[in-house]
Amino acid sequence: MLLIIFSINIVYVSFFTVRMILTLKGYRYIAAVVSMVEVVIYVVGLGLVLDNLNEIQNLIAYAVGYGCGVIIGTKIEEKLALGYVTVNVITADVDKQMTSQLRQKGYGVTDWVSHGLNGDRTSMQILTPRKYELALYEEIKQLDPKAFIISYEPKMIHGGFWVKTVRKGRLFKNGEKKNEKK
Repeated sequence: MLLIIFSINIVYVSFFTVRMILTLKGYRYIAAVVSMVEVVIYVVGLGLVLDNLNEIQNLIAYAVGYGCGVIIGTKIEEKLALGYVTVNVITADVDKQMTSQLRQKGYGVTDWVSHGLNGDRTSMQILTPRKYELALYEEIKQLDPKAFIISYEPKMIHGGFWVKTVRKGRLFKNGEKKNEKK
């Protein structure tokens, strides 16, 4: 009974976490389907605990399963890597070699000259699917280990050649970065 309660709660909370992420990312219909499965699992698990409330080990299995479900749900979300990330980079590379190299690898880069404490800098704003976020960080660090990097998830994206290219499936096709012409 303990193992069943523990397992049910892991599955329930994992579904709950994924549903919340889907909702936040705008996948409302998929989230609705996930929530229907989630609530059935929740009612079954809670029913088992409430039917045997006099046994404290069931409540403990429920609580531990809940905690493990949060961890597993976040791991699932990391693997799904839904959405995009915007990365702002400031580099001392004023010749814009870094900008060109990132564009050749398929990243959407907007750049401008900025001024820092120690002189001119190149600032870049780079948009990429979240599943390529870590690869982008590694690429930037390889090109300039001293680059200043800040990232965030954009709430809304509209326009630009890069978004059209991604939506048509021409960029980063089959998990590999595809070179784009300027």
